[in-house]
Amino acid sequence: MTRAQLDKQPDEVAAMFDRTARRYDLVNDVISLGQVRMWRKAVAAAVDAGPGELVLDLGAGTGTSTDAFTTLGARAIASDFSLGMLRTGVRRHGGNALSGEGVPFIAGDALRLPFADDAFDAVTISVALRNVHDTGQALREMLRVTRPGGRLVILEFSHVTFGPFDLVYREYLMKLLPKVAKVFGSNDDSYEYLAESIRDWPDQRTLARTIQDAGWERVAWRNLTMGIVALHRGFKPA
Repeated sequence: MTRAQLDKQPDEVAAMFDRTARRYDLVNDVISLGQVRMWRKAVAAAVDAGPGELVLDLGAGTGTSTDAFTTLGARAIASDFSLGMLRTGVRRHGGNALSGEGVPFIAGDALRLPFADDAFDAVTISVALRNVHDTGQALREMLRVTRPGGRLVILEFSHVTFGPFDLVYREYLMKLLPKVAKVFGSNDDSYEYLAESIRDWPDQRTLARTIQDAGWERVAWRNLTMGIVALHRGFKPA
């Protein structure tokens, strides 16, 4: 599957990320020109998890993003539906099963999370919500597993806010991004899908309404890197 407008069948999307897992973090660092590291720090600051809190990092892939929460003293679980991503993360964390060094890696579908109600102080998902078949259902599942008063933080590609840069960005996205990925030995079909899914994703305000419709309150967002990505935050009603 390479066309973003096709139905996002979970098994096909998972298989696509399985094929990409080995070089996923490297390629993301290259194609974002290093911005992904700043984005992770912004997510960690927005989650603001401290000692004793439990964070669910959904769509965690290899767990690179999850490490930002444990360094602040919180406990965190890395969950993804790509077993290839999880296995790569376990190896990098020194584990030999689906549990890493201090970070549990748990396979899970965002539409049917394998966690109890009100289990987490915070739930976060970074650049993975686009890949879910039903955005609203995923947001409702995140709400279910978050404790009352707990928080949601979403980092997702969005719409560039600076008009003159938008055309340049879209040309890079659709034409150069898959080629760059191929140079670094990744699956260029996966990055063609990535480019198209970014282009077809709703803008910041539309996503905020979708989050509110799922039951979250006090929803707000801020743009990073001129709106290439946006950081949305919400809270579960107490």
